[in-house]
Amino acid sequence: MFCFKAGVFLDELKMHAPKIYEACQKAYESANKDEMIRVTYEDMANIPSDSIDYAVMEKSQKVKVVSSDIDWSDLGSFDALYEELPKDKNGNTADDNHIAIDSNNNLILADGKKIATIDIDDLIIVDTPDALLISKKGSSQKVKQVVEKLKATSNELTNIHTLAHRPWGTYEVLLDHENYKIKRIIVKPGKRLSLQKHFHRNEHWIVVSGTATVTVGEKVKLIRPNESTYIKMGEVHRLENEGKIPVVLIEAQVGEYTGEDDIVRIEDDFKRN
Repeated sequence: MFCFKAGVFLDELKMHAPKIYEACQKAYESANKDEMIRVTYEDMANIPSDSIDYAVMEKSQKVKVVSSDIDWSDLGSFDALYEELPKDKNGNTADDNHIAIDSNNNLILADGKKIATIDIDDLIIVDTPDALLISKKGSSQKVKQVVEKLKATSNELTNIHTLAHRPWGTYEVLLDHENYKIKRIIVKPGKRLSLQKHFHRNEHWIVVSGTATVTVGEKVKLIRPNESTYIKMGEVHRLENEGKIPVVLIEAQVGEYTGEDDIVRIEDDFKRN
């Protein structure tokens, strides 16, 4: 556990790891600063990879060590997480949605989904909206190898979660299939998405709550709950919330490609490319 003032640490970082310091400084200066400081992916990727131990702490002359008699775990693996979570009488992590039949000492994380296990012991089962992990206990560090294999296939899973936070709000991918994708989009009051277009997909927007101000081409109109609009492939469009409550809508994308990189931003409040 490290404790330090930010200014002191930055001085030491500048002295002992100047390349990391300079890359961080550049990333901060180039970041979007609205409600949050948002560093671009490219700037983050350009920061040299090293641990705080090697980069600074082993070289600094300003380090003091204080012994502490406290419980501590850095929760660096699912095995470590299992040790910390409450368990039932059979050693399974406590979860009302877990139905265990002759199953013992398992870590079960299912995000509210019903999970039934039969005659299994000492497993790690983690079920999230975008992936399912099944591992023997003691092998969870090999998740790193899974991530490397995903990166090798250019899978979007390593870059973006099904729930993505943006300066204007959030979007959540509810269904992603070949040639179509369905999202739930929430736009904060007073915020708007970029003026944009797509080359490979059409979009259908259905407002669930709030009132959306929608620009499609040269037309601007209000879309209220249970109303919808359609954006053809290549049409310039924008979604805006001029109201006092969040706008919630369902977006259905249909096209030969629905990747997140199929976007051309013409104008953007947050200065994204």
